[in-house]
Amino acid sequence: MSATLAVLEYHLVGYRRLWRASVLSSFVLPLLTMVGFGIGVGAYVTGGVDGVPYLDWMVPGLIASTAMQIAISESTWPVLGGFEWRRVYFGQADAPLRIADIIGGHLLFVLLRALLGGCAFLAVAAVFGTLHSWWALACGPIAVLVGLSVATPTFAYAASVSTDSYLAILMRIGVLPMSLFSGVFFPVDQLPVVLRWVAYLLPLWHGVDLSRAATLGVAPEWSVTGHLLYLAAWGVAGWWLATRAFSRRLVV
Repeated sequence: MSATLAVLEYHLVGYRRLWRASVLSSFVLPLLTMVGFGIGVGAYVTGGVDGVPYLDWMVPGLIASTAMQIAISESTWPVLGGFEWRRVYFGQADAPLRIADIIGGHLLFVLLRALLGGCAFLAVAAVFGTLHSWWALACGPIAVLVGLSVATPTFAYAASVSTDSYLAILMRIGVLPMSLFSGVFFPVDQLPVVLRWVAYLLPLWHGVDLSRAATLGVAPEWSVTGHLLYLAAWGVAGWWLATRAFSRRLVV
């Protein structure tokens, strides 16, 4: 554990130079998004969604989506760069550190970033009065779990490619559709049946449903236990794949 925390400290020291810009964007982007989509577009959604004002309905989806996007962003180019450009993973492996320590320390940093981003969005949402329940505080842990579910498989993917062209492909055919069709901006039951089940298979929808239930103080569409286990399964499977991918590149 001490070695894992040492890797986390390495990433935090690097982040010390960048935190001001990220903190600004963490509050400005949610503000602009809520004004643009929630108030602007929401003005045309008469009656809201299921009797809930559109802004209030959309906010929890944006919190989960923000955590997902931060986690994937911190798990793509930084991971590829650790192998191809800065090559810090090779230095860490020669320290020597275990593969689990290298992945674990970096993953803790990614989850911390997802947590901070989700909490910043939650704070902006509270200012707008869109939170209906104290259960909204659960959005923080949910953001961490969503981040875990997408970060570990993304670690594996980024460690398996040699050029960032493949990361751009991931963003176009993976991240963007998941952001649009996981119930963030409209209910998934409005999708065709096939696409609806695709949404159910994606981890983001589970985070969105949990976050929406928390902020609105209602029961989720699926069971809480089922959501949590499904997200955890993505995280565990991704960890196994990431460990294999890192081992192939770092263990001679």
